[in-house]
Amino acid sequence: MAVKPPTPPTTTPSRTGSGGKPQPAPPSLFGQFRSVRFWVTLGIVLLANILISNFLFQPAQPKTVTIAYSTFIDQVTADNVTGITSVGTTITGTTKAAVTDVNGKDTAKRFTTEIPLYAGTTLEPLLAQHHVTQLAKPVTDQTPLWQTLLFSFGPTILFLGLFLYISRRMAGASAGGILGSFGQSRAKLYDAESPPTTFADVAGIDEVKGELLEVVDFLREPQKYEKLGGTVPKGVLLIGPPGTGKTLLARAVAGEAKVPFFSQSASEFVEAIVGVGASRVRDLFAKARAAAPAIIFIDELDAIGRSRGAGLRLGGNDEQEQTLNQILTEMDGFSSREGVIVIAATNRADVLDQALLRPGRFDRRVMVQPPDRRGRAAILKIHTRNVPLGPDVDLDELAAQTPGSVGADLRNLVNEAALYAARRGSSVVSMSDFTESIEKTLLGPERNILLTPLDRERIAYHESGHALLGLLVPGADPVRKVTIIPRGMALGVTVQSPIDDRFNYGEDYLRARIVGALGGRAAESLVYGVVTTGAENDLQQVTRIAHEMVVRWGMSPIVGPLNYATEDGAAFQKPYSEATAKLIDDEVKRIADECFQDARRLLGEHRGKLDDLARALLEHDSLDEKEILSVTGLTPPGKPSRRSPIQLRSSSPSTGAGCWSAAMRTVPSASPTARWQDCWRARSPASTWAASTAGLASRCRWRPSRRQRADLQCSACASFSASSRSRSTASPGAPSRSSSGT
Repeated sequence: MAVKPPTPPTTTPSRTGSGGKPQPAPPSLFGQFRSVRFWVTLGIVLLANILISNFLFQPAQPKTVTIAYSTFIDQVTADNVTGITSVGTTITGTTKAAVTDVNGKDTAKRFTTEIPLYAGTTLEPLLAQHHVTQLAKPVTDQTPLWQTLLFSFGPTILFLGLFLYISRRMAGASAGGILGSFGQSRAKLYDAESPPTTFADVAGIDEVKGELLEVVDFLREPQKYEKLGGTVPKGVLLIGPPGTGKTLLARAVAGEAKVPFFSQSASEFVEAIVGVGASRVRDLFAKARAAAPAIIFIDELDAIGRSRGAGLRLGGNDEQEQTLNQILTEMDGFSSREGVIVIAATNRADVLDQALLRPGRFDRRVMVQPPDRRGRAAILKIHTRNVPLGPDVDLDELAAQTPGSVGADLRNLVNEAALYAARRGSSVVSMSDFTESIEKTLLGPERNILLTPLDRERIAYHESGHALLGLLVPGADPVRKVTIIPRGMALGVTVQSPIDDRFNYGEDYLRARIVGALGGRAAESLVYGVVTTGAENDLQQVTRIAHEMVVRWGMSPIVGPLNYATEDGAAFQKPYSEATAKLIDDEVKRIADECFQDARRLLGEHRGKLDDLARALLEHDSLDEKEILSVTGLTPPGKPSRRSPIQLRSSSPSTGAGCWSAAMRTVPSASPTARWQDCWRARSPASTWAASTAGLASRCRWRPSRRQRADLQCSACASFSASSRSRSTASPGAPSRSSSGT
């Protein structure tokens, strides 16, 4: 997937709706003071504050009576007073028995009195004599002013602020409810006035564009479908690895149809507060309906669309489920005739809830795969439209050197090459800049570290082992470059990439990958008799490939044609017993051991070439494909011949089973002869070949001539080794890289 240089998204002004309709301005804060209802409500709030302050916030005070000073002296003499508190001339105290106030009406155990100015100093000895507790406080020990104001007017201010906040939220209920802007959708709006993205900015996935042309046509001319009773799918789910251009594809659909495009990531719906996500979903669909016809794009749908029955979901479960339920409700609540189409993207379709995938919601699923070589070349042409290229730049060659790369990778590749050219002060971007960019993105930046001569020699032999086996092992990917310059996390790197894109693996190719990955360890063992830690990355690749061969692809004759791979999220639920697990481990080890012995044998047979390659690496640090072939004296593997096995056999002086087996290795599986071979191998052993010839010929739609039948019968052998199986095409992964560890 490719895209032109990105332009910043433009959003509509806040005063105008997505469909061009003016939105009401938010209510003014000071405008509410001119309302009679506001002052009435404020009076009610103040009254409530007085009641609350006097009856709820004030602590309960015990009943107190005022007595005469002489009565106080009499109560002290009678031992009825337990304690007093003095503040200036005011005395407050408590008694054992209740006393009567000066009016003779009320009685209480708490009293207050005043000391006359003419009273003598005999009170203190009297209190001490009758064991009365005495406490004196200064006259200035009063409640501070700020506390008085806080407790008097604080509740009023609190209620007033809360009232104003709620009234403003209720006034703006149409734009997010009581949550206000917190509950509004944060989707970015790309409208027709923005620089549009069209299918001209998309390359490498022509079949996907064809799937979406119907959506574009419906948005342009809905009446053409409606008059026949047809409806466009409500939802389109784009499934593909990261970087393949799913978001770009959705924007291109909106650009072609010239309709508003609402884009939001699924993770932006979810917040810590339960209910916010559902509110944002409702607001997003409401805006899209107002701007219809429109497109809603939800990126990374798996962030909220995971299956609700999943066994392990940690954190935010309620909020995610409410948001998912709201999306399901909204997609059920509108018709595709409204002109609103939902496009979502994910790279984890296997974890999505089944309710999302049923017809009526996401009716159509579109697979967005990484581009092939031709698609990568088209993507590079788009990315380099505004880049001045040198005369030596070959975009087709760059596409061949970047198998498995997606649009985002290729865009980064072009940008890095432009930066290299700018640092050199060049006016154009040359092929060498692209080569440097590929090495940096694939291998990592160079590291200037000091290595001892012994370490450099070990690394040279390690990488030479990888490179030499890449030339010797049948079916291995060609070696593009080998270097002992530390890059990234590796001390040395050997780069291999296939000639053509591969979309299927054969067992012979996988074993060749394992043998090549073990070349560094085998070279160390052969030359030095000991091994180092440099093969850490190689051993990880070996273990992964061998394990997948046994567990996922059924390439073990002991385990059999069974698939024991576990789904994501079920790592603790293995679908096999402990005995089967031990059998799997034994088979993985057997495959690795056999490949290691093959690597040691091949390197031992070509020890001279190994030494020559290591010396050349120590002298030049890096060697490209031509230099490697020149040093070793080996010829590069040629492309498979397109001739039939009969032609190959007739042109060769040798006859018999060996010739037939060699011929079959050069024929693509798409040829009629290869189809005959596949059927013959599947249905008939060599001993019963003649009896099944007629039936197989009719099944394969290929009838051999009398001469061809004679040749086939003469060459009917049982020596169909793994190398003579149908040709495998590699998965769209990155080029294989064998590296010595740090």
